[in-house]
This record gives sequence, structure tokens and C-alpha cells, in this order.
Amino acid sequence: MRLLCRTAAGFLMCVSASQPSAAQTADPSVFRFGQSAAFSGPSGDLGIAVRLGIEAAVLESNQNGGVNGAQVLFTYLDDGYEPRRAITNVRELITKWDVFALIGGIGTPTTRAVAGIAREAQVPFVAPITGAAFLRDAEEMPNVFNLRASSQQQMDEIVTRLLEDLGISRIGVLYQDDSFGRTGLASAKRSLARHGLSPVGTGVYERNTVAVKTAVLDLQLADPDAVIVIGANNPSVAAIQWSYEVGFNPVFLNVSLRDGQALSRQLRSGEIEVFVTQVMPDFRSEELEIAGSYRRAIENHRPGTTLGYGSFEGYIAARLLLAAMHGCGEEITQECVIDRFRQDEPINLGGLTLKFGPHDNQGLDEVYLTGLNSAGQ
Repeated sequence: MRLLCRTAAGFLMCVSASQPSAAQTADPSVFRFGQSAAFSGPSGDLGIAVRLGIEAAVLESNQNGGVNGAQVLFTYLDDGYEPRRAITNVRELITKWDVFALIGGIGTPTTRAVAGIAREAQVPFVAPITGAAFLRDAEEMPNVFNLRASSQQQMDEIVTRLLEDLGISRIGVLYQDDSFGRTGLASAKRSLARHGLSPVGTGVYERNTVAVKTAVLDLQLADPDAVIVIGANNPSVAAIQWSYEVGFNPVFLNVSLRDGQALSRQLRSGEIEVFVTQVMPDFRSEELEIAGSYRRAIENHRPGTTLGYGSFEGYIAARLLLAAMHGCGEEITQECVIDRFRQDEPINLGGLTLKFGPHDNQGLDEVYLTGLNSAGQ
């Protein structure tokens, strides 16, 4: 799939070279997926990785005959992790491009800004890259279908591992000052409260900035043995590096909004212990069929590209949406796809089983903890 891209007024838009300029409903033999996500700014690494996985899955599907013979097109717009830009993008994707479904938005603030627009348009919204609780209310968000474990599940696992495996109870929180960060802070407080604990200190910084030194120094005063980091990739790196500079060496635990590979490649020292929660299985697995399919699809789409959890999540997200469409048979509609996700019957993707239902719009519940080192591994 060759893509044509243009930049205007700070926005990046890419469409497949073969797609028509008219809305997709003008040709019933094609379906269009739409993504508004950060491809620039502090969360750009993750957005690019997720997009890569979606592209690879779409190309794979089209090369194998499409969805019941219909080809899938993919249009994506850069929102820079800014809610206002996300709103503009999603409105354009729905009204101008007439997307069949939205897929893979990045982050809580942007997703919160556009969720109502997608719901009003009754457009399926599949696998937003956020663990926000409001998206997991199947009654309030009947068109949203989450792939990953929630932020609360990730936080519970972090706190449990700190207490039970490392014996650490002095835990601080570093978070960005937006809905993602504040929601994560609330999740951390709930997880700690279940063990009769509370954060020993907090540090806060503005979204889309790497000016985190003051937040790090605030945390250092509290002297925690571990710090839970709730923010984008670049500020997380900056915080860890500043901590090293000032002799502040807690265990750092990052929730999965950031790309673990990108984070580890930027670490300056292996002396600081750094962990990232993962919500996808190991993409290197030789036993899991979909992991092998992912590796082949990425190599086919972009040979030599570094593999990672971000692109694996994008690939699984697209495979999930395609599977729901295949389940509709000859009459593929948005209503049918939404109904497929509301059924109790599991969706199996190459050995990976996702379970949805009438009151459950989240397919996976597993949380994995990955250790990183300064060699980018």
C-alpha cells in the first residue's frame, strides 16, 4: 500500500495512493479505516508504531483478497496528542472521508475529546490506546471496543509486584497534568489504598513538555523507593535522566502508553531500574501464531523495521476489526460490526482469544511487566 502524505497547518494527513477522493460509501467494494493519533510530539513514537501495525494488517488483508472481496483503505491524521486537533481530525474522518470505523487513537485526553463525536455518528471505535475507565462503560460507550487491559488493571499489577516481589512500599507518582495523568494518579491511589498505603510524594508536569526537573526534585524530597510514571515517552525519559543527574535512583515503573523499545533506547544508564507494563503478549513468541503473522506482515510491509509492542498492538487492533467484519458475512455494516462485538462468542486471532459481551467491551485483561536496559532491550 503506497501512501501519499501532505502537511498543512501543522497537520499530517496520509491516504493510500489508490483511494478515490470521494467518500468511501461511493464505492461499496471498499471500506475505509480512520485514525487520529499523535505522529509528532512526545507521544509520536508510539503513534507511529501503532500506525505501522495497522498498515501491515490492512496490506496483509488486501493481499489475501480483502474482506469478502472488499479492499480496505486507511486514512490517518496527526493530532500531536492535542485534543482540539483530534476533534478536527475525527470530524474530518467521519464527514469527509466517511470512515467505516475509527481505530487506534492515542491517549486519554484526545480520546475523551472525540469519543462523543464517534458515538453520535454511530461509528465503531476500535482499540483506542488508553486504559481509561470511561471507555470501558459498555452502556455509555456502545460503539467503543477496547483491546488492552485498563489502567486500573495495570496499576494493580504494578503495586502488587512492588510489594510482593521487591518488598517496596514507599511509592511516589510522577504524572502529567491532564486527564490521562490525573486518572492514572487516581488509579495509583486506589491500588495503594487496597494495601493500606498512599503515595509518599508526587511530581506533576505539563502535557507535551519535557520540562520535568521540578517534578523530579519534588519527588526526590519525598525519598520514595519506587516511582510510578504516568506520562508520554519523552517526559518519562527526561525524568529518568534528571533523576540520574541528581543522584535519585528509585525503581521506575511506566504504564503502557509509551513505547518500551523507544524508552529503553534513550536511557543513559543501566544503573536505574526501569519497568514498563505491557498489555500485549510477547511479539517474539514462537508459539503464538499471531505473533509470527505480525512479524511476517511487518517484514512484508516495511522490511528491516524494528519490531515492538506498539506496532504489535496496532496489528492486533486491525486484525480484530477485520475479524468482526468477516463475521458479518456478505452484509457488512457498522451496525453488524457493533453487534458482533456485543456477542459472548470469543474472537480467536491466531491463538490469541479476545472475549467481549453485551456488558463487556474489553477484549484482553492480561498485564505483563517488562524490564528495560540501556542497550535498548
